[in-house]
Amino acid sequence: MDIGLVLQTDPPARLLIDRMKRAEAAGFTHGWTFDSAVLWQEPFVIYSRILAETERLTVGPMVTNPSTRTWEVTASLFATLNDMYGNRTVCGIGRGDSAMRVAGRSPATLARLSQAMHAIKELAEGRTVEVDGTDMHIPWIRPGASLPIWMGAYGPKALALTGRQADGFILQLADPFLTEWMVKAVRAAAAEAGRDPAKVTICVAAPAYVTADDSPQALAHAREQCRWFGGMVGNHVADLVSRYGEHSGMVPEELTAYIKERHGYDYSHHGRAGNPDTTFVPDDIVDRFCLIGPAEAQRAKLAHLRELGVDHFAVYAMHDAVESTIDAYGEQIIPTLP
Repeated sequence: MDIGLVLQTDPPARLLIDRMKRAEAAGFTHGWTFDSAVLWQEPFVIYSRILAETERLTVGPMVTNPSTRTWEVTASLFATLNDMYGNRTVCGIGRGDSAMRVAGRSPATLARLSQAMHAIKELAEGRTVEVDGTDMHIPWIRPGASLPIWMGAYGPKALALTGRQADGFILQLADPFLTEWMVKAVRAAAAEAGRDPAKVTICVAAPAYVTADDSPQALAHAREQCRWFGGMVGNHVADLVSRYGEHSGMVPEELTAYIKERHGYDYSHHGRAGNPDTTFVPDDIVDRFCLIGPAEAQRAKLAHLRELGVDHFAVYAMHDAVESTIDAYGEQIIPTLP
């Protein structure tokens, strides 16, 4: 199982770059960032520095979207990085949550996302593709250019699109029951589309907080540092409930039940410990969605996720123990993973 690190591009960028270097030295394979131009600094500028100062780390957004940049711009950004540093990028992409909503816009439709994924991949790998009625080709891309597209999804239609088209699936929660349900949906859609389901990379992304022990005090602190994640996931879950209904059978109630007490969301606190809009998130959701506890507990949950088909676990490190979590994974967890 590969392990990635997810950080927000808060200033100073130097700190993020140093933490990505620390992660590579600890055995992490990927460095991910959020991509929301109003809330954080521009990630593609920072990717160039990360790639220049590391040797093996693969970088990318978790996730970008089809709307805040034109598709040829997104493709050119990735292709430029790959041309400079080798094929060391992944395009994580979704409909657009914070990047769009904070600007007063709606996320893209799945149809538009599908078109964008196709166009970005074709352009970044040097092929000609039609974009909004115009044939486009980036002439300077050399043979061998490669850009995997990993799609973030929760709902049944998005999971089906992921299986039909994407190179990878990003699931932003680490609950084993929901992981199994969603992985099966993606793989079934891939098989139905005539693709090899095993070739769709499965990535689970969630906060991990490594505690020194499993005392009530240590676990309570870790939960408070990661409670924000249930609120972030709750935004997507609320969309699903509005689209499919609370008891439609289209989405497991294990995913939807906890948002009944959700009342609005302020994106100025998005993805941050202490987010006041996440008090509705109960402890059991934090425990299910995240990796909380000492190293042995984290190893056990990762092993369970691996049995369910997860190829890559991305550690959201938006809490007060970023560097100690990186070090704990490098010393106690990554060396034990198959």
